[in-house]
Amino acid sequence: MSGTWQLSLTGLAVGALVGMTGMGGGSLMTPILILLFNFDPKVAVGTDILHGAVFKTFGATRHRMLGTVHARLTFWMFLGSGPMSLLGVQLADWLSNHYGEGVESAEGKAVGAALVLGGFGFLAKTFLHKRTGSDMPFRLRKRDRVLAFGIGASCGFVVGLTSVGSGTFFGLAMLLAFPLTAARIVGTDIFHAAALLWVAGLGHLFHHNVNGHAMAWLLIGSIPGVLLGSQLSLGIPERLLRVGFSVVLVLSGIKLLRVPQANWIIVIGLAVAAGALLTWMLARRRVGARRVRHGPL
Repeated sequence: MSGTWQLSLTGLAVGALVGMTGMGGGSLMTPILILLFNFDPKVAVGTDILHGAVFKTFGATRHRMLGTVHARLTFWMFLGSGPMSLLGVQLADWLSNHYGEGVESAEGKAVGAALVLGGFGFLAKTFLHKRTGSDMPFRLRKRDRVLAFGIGASCGFVVGLTSVGSGTFFGLAMLLAFPLTAARIVGTDIFHAAALLWVAGLGHLFHHNVNGHAMAWLLIGSIPGVLLGSQLSLGIPERLLRVGFSVVLVLSGIKLLRVPQANWIIVIGLAVAAGALLTWMLARRRVGARRVRHGPL
């Protein structure tokens, strides 16, 4: 297989995106491996999932050090998502064996439509409602624990059934259900996703669906990428980070819907988002340099 440094560069870009938003890893990496690197779809999914488990563990550790992980919320979600994801995988295999690949295609399109609608809906909510999450400690009540378990069980089942990236569903669910800042949702989401992906990733490894050579080259880029993205997530304004969530949701949905020229739409969308982020960082740096020269206004 060729393209080792290209794999590392891809890992760097996806890792940084996941570190900043907690979303988009599986929804983008799997099609990249299939379309650009000619992977067998089953091997692409397995390699992506185990690769995600490893590099998201680094991101989760970093977010934990930064204080952006709600550990108890993670525990209650994983209590539901772990076993239900395995049930989803078993059902997906049964449906595929009995009804063919058409079932998986229909599932993917249904999920894609939900992600596009959810992305635009959340984008509208971001600008219509100025209330954001609170930095105050969030103590789980009984209702919150039941809700977290329900989110874990339902989203974990869908992840196992469709092989869609875990961060897309859990990130959106937490944004809508719990009063947490965007940065803390990113950290909690990555921490939970790492645990969930280890369950699925080891299963794929057991079934020989993992390309270890490709995974190693991906990790060379994705580990520093997710660490960098995790650090950047703390400095990005709440509203800008939420816009990033919405963009990744919509792009992920477009890919699953198999919209004509979806790959170009995703590339252009990510390029525009990266350009906007770079412009904001340069503007912030200039303001900081001006304050150093002239002192506080």
